[in-house]
Amino acid sequence: MPIDRRTFAAVTGAMVLGATAGAARAEKTMPNLPFAAVAPISVSRIGIRAKDVENVAGYYKAAVGLAEILRRPGAIVLGAGGKGFLEIEEFRASRPDDPRSAGLYHTAFLLPSRLDLARWTRRAIEERIPVVGASDHLVSEAIYLTDPEGNGVEIYADRPHKSWKWDDGLVQMGTVALDVANLLSELKPGDGGWRGAPDGSMVGHVHLRVGSAPQAQKWWNTELGFDTVQSLAGSAVFLSTGGYHHHVGANSWQSAGAGKRDRDRTGLSFVEFASKTAAAEANHEDPWGNVVRVVPAKA
Repeated sequence: MPIDRRTFAAVTGAMVLGATAGAARAEKTMPNLPFAAVAPISVSRIGIRAKDVENVAGYYKAAVGLAEILRRPGAIVLGAGGKGFLEIEEFRASRPDDPRSAGLYHTAFLLPSRLDLARWTRRAIEERIPVVGASDHLVSEAIYLTDPEGNGVEIYADRPHKSWKWDDGLVQMGTVALDVANLLSELKPGDGGWRGAPDGSMVGHVHLRVGSAPQAQKWWNTELGFDTVQSLAGSAVFLSTGGYHHHVGANSWQSAGAGKRDRDRTGLSFVEFASKTAAAEANHEDPWGNVVRVVPAKA
């Protein structure tokens, strides 16, 4: 089971030693693309609507370590290594997102290495960043947060993809308590600490709220050609391309039977995927009105 912030802090408090977190420019730790990005289709950007765009953007800068890439009237784009992958749009007249409706369950920010996740974790402890869960999923290790307007956030690092176990096309995933002490053992004396999301960071996957996981599975299989890589008793499904553990999750844990999402609420605006085979941009909507864009991947 995931552990809460109090347990997270208790397990790790004695290990908060050494270098403190810095606010310097992100260091380059991974010259090659993460396995998540090598797939034929991968997440390129996500857009969310916020009542207070400055406050929400400030959270992602401070808590997640993203950098401001650009801003235009009514929107701020954040990312890492000069690449923008989170667009926050101002929507002051909106109502708060409803977790029982379709929409965004969480955005999952993939760090290049386990060492990067350990650095982020130590900084989270030192800065007392609120954490709502921390899990080992066998294929990855993840820590969960919630932004100021209720959007779920995952910060994770993948285990080497060659170590993932597959059975008849399905990847073995689980949810057990994260061994935070073992994660922090990656840090060695003199480590420079967290300096913001490093080059190579990206949105590794997006997890959506839907009215029906089997219906979502059928839509992603037929509309966009994603492969089903795991499912949970009809309540959640995980999909990907290129053998990744998942680029998309869809669950009905709180939203079973939901209809089309309200356009006047905060939360998800769009999810954008980069496709190595797409010749032009295409816009789609899943059965619940979640907007999915597919754009040609940049060379």
